[in-house]
Amino acid sequence: MSGKLYGVGLGPGDPSLMTVRAVEIIGEADVIAYHSARHGRSIARSIAEKHLRADHIEERLVYPVTTETTDHPGGYKGAMEDFYAEASERLAVHLEAGRTVAVLAEGDPMFYGSYMHMHKRLADRFDTEVIPGVTSVSAAAARLGTPLAEGEEVLTILPGTLPEEELTARLAATDVAVVMKLGRTFPKVRRAMESSGRLEAARYVERATMPGQRLARLAEVDAESVPYFSVAVLPSEVDVQRPVREVGEVVVVGTGPAGPLWLTPESRGALAAADDLVGYTTYLDRVPVRPGQLRHGSDNKVESERAEFALDLARKGRRVAVVSGGDPGVFAMATAVLEVASQDAYADVPVRVLPGVTAANAAAARAGAPLGHDYATISLSDRLKPWEVIAERLRAAAAADLVLALYNPGSRSRTWQVGKARELLLDHRAPDTPVVVARDVGGAGERVRIVRLADLDPSEVDMRTLLLVGSSQTRVVRRGDGEQVVWTPRRYPEGV
Repeated sequence: MSGKLYGVGLGPGDPSLMTVRAVEIIGEADVIAYHSARHGRSIARSIAEKHLRADHIEERLVYPVTTETTDHPGGYKGAMEDFYAEASERLAVHLEAGRTVAVLAEGDPMFYGSYMHMHKRLADRFDTEVIPGVTSVSAAAARLGTPLAEGEEVLTILPGTLPEEELTARLAATDVAVVMKLGRTFPKVRRAMESSGRLEAARYVERATMPGQRLARLAEVDAESVPYFSVAVLPSEVDVQRPVREVGEVVVVGTGPAGPLWLTPESRGALAAADDLVGYTTYLDRVPVRPGQLRHGSDNKVESERAEFALDLARKGRRVAVVSGGDPGVFAMATAVLEVASQDAYADVPVRVLPGVTAANAAAARAGAPLGHDYATISLSDRLKPWEVIAERLRAAAAADLVLALYNPGSRSRTWQVGKARELLLDHRAPDTPVVVARDVGGAGERVRIVRLADLDPSEVDMRTLLLVGSSQTRVVRRGDGEQVVWTPRRYPEGV
């Protein structure tokens, strides 16, 4: 009869933080296995040492390479793959002989640990049980004496081995974070913290619960002193006092056409870092409520007043996010903010604009690739410019055979513009020109249809609809699954 395999979590380092179950399994096991570097010392064994018996069979699984180079033909990855395969077979010999094998693992066996490589190779062949352990993440938060995450906060755990840009993006987008595997990655992690605007809040924990434990502000840590067994922590900010600034800033944030799935990491970070959110109430409702953050909603027709209000808050030292739908620079709030910010009274207030997914790109992606060649973007709203200007631009763009993205096509008070635009376009386009009618893209009421230009029904178009009118080259294809896709070739035929 085969033996049983145990993955035994030992906790973060202090032997007293081992679970009762972990101690029981070690005491019952025939074979104790643990990983070590070539020097032979094993942190896992040292944690469990007082529970080891003289008659235990010990299997030391020595890594062929840690931080040094290797001449293995498959490089580091190849060397480690061969090692894990060989180590798991060594353990399989004991299990086939009926012995119980306990593989020791610092922290939790399934959390960035080496045990999981044994588990994946052996669990389908032998009876297996994993004993969870206290992770270094929990230990670090406990030693810092600060909540790791509260309420609706999102905790992100990152390996420091990620590319710097990826670290920066993820740190900017989350509420709370822990970065593992520091050591040689520390300079990169520190730069990512700084680039994401999180360095001031970041904390450093080295060898939590172990001899030599060290706690510090991450910004003050010497990179040369950082070992592998250390983590960077961005703790909960629910009760953190917002800093008092002489002058704040205004960040205009594009939320995309709908909810959180359309937000960029940079935009998420700006929204999370803001003291105040200012915007049209419908767009503010897309942003999660955060403790201590003030929200200032208003009607959609007071853009200049909203911009002035945001800039006044920033002059008082507040960090303000002006929330805009889509991309803030496309028929949205960026222009309104910059127009007011150009006045002498606000000349010293920092203003940034963060891009978002605009409605035209979102609608195009849903339909296929109608914007694959040159296109023009025109708003059909005559609230801020006369219809004569709109009509002239429609004629010019249509004559140039550009695909058209038509924003603000209609509303309850504007019901005739779509019909008039259709008439103008039919002077230059064939009746069967494809038109993408995209309503509420990304939202609960999303509906995307493809119709002929001649069949475009103005009564089906409202303020939440965007129209994409094809050029003479735009194609509609019905694919094998019955779905229609629209695309405009990138190559334009000569002589057209």
